[in-house]
Amino acid sequence: MDKEQYYIGIKFYNNTFNYFFMTEDPSIKKGDNVVVETSRGLEVGVVSFDPISISTYKHSFELKPILRKADANDMMVHKANIERDKEVITTAKKFVKELNLDMHILNAVFSLDGTKLTITFVSDDRVDFRELVKMLASKYRCRIELKQIGPRDKAKTNGGIGVCGLPICCSNFLNEIETISINKAKNQMLSLNISKLSGPCGKLLCCLSYEDESYTNEKKKFPPLGETISIDGVIFKVNSFNIFSKDIKIENADEVRIISLEEYQKIRRGNHKDNK
Repeated sequence: MDKEQYYIGIKFYNNTFNYFFMTEDPSIKKGDNVVVETSRGLEVGVVSFDPISISTYKHSFELKPILRKADANDMMVHKANIERDKEVITTAKKFVKELNLDMHILNAVFSLDGTKLTITFVSDDRVDFRELVKMLASKYRCRIELKQIGPRDKAKTNGGIGVCGLPICCSNFLNEIETISINKAKNQMLSLNISKLSGPCGKLLCCLSYEDESYTNEKKKFPPLGETISIDGVIFKVNSFNIFSKDIKIENADEVRIISLEEYQKIRRGNHKDNK
């Protein structure tokens, strides 16, 4: 009989994001240190929540298994690697300066077995880092992987606080980071002040996508901007509307009025009858 499977969240050193893994061991609990295999090799992570039945897992990402609970030796090597990681960052920055490369080193992570070193950096352009890899490989005698990430991924890795006062979404719960268009801000009738619409990464806020569909649906209930309506023989043009208060601003050269959506629809129905 197959054992019941569970999924759990794991956080890695200096990273606030949850990564999901699978286990058949229900004794694993929040706060345990475990060994898993990631794209960076074997790593030690901390369990962030108790096991949950795999039947409730809704994401499309394939779950890798937890290899084992971390023992005393794993933790000793892990702590030593953290200190080595710090030294690598200093060395890598020194080499970058010597080679005059346009890149900013963010972090470095040794795999638990020390066979792989992954260095993450940010740059506005493509970087020829082949000579840097040679210098690092010569010093650390392991496989070197340099990984270039964008501003959004940098924010996801480093974390931070958003304008809402909460931890930024990408480092908290977003599994995929989508491209956000300024059209979403326009659709939500927001003031196009880029500095106020941007997150710590300098890009448009991810949360602009959360309510965009709702705005689209609600706006269908309102007349298009520029539509004209006759009130007691006087022509007004729709200038703007508020989907929350359900008010519509109409105006002409002489007068500005604020009327409710319900009142507008009633007047428009009356106009249609008069035109028949």
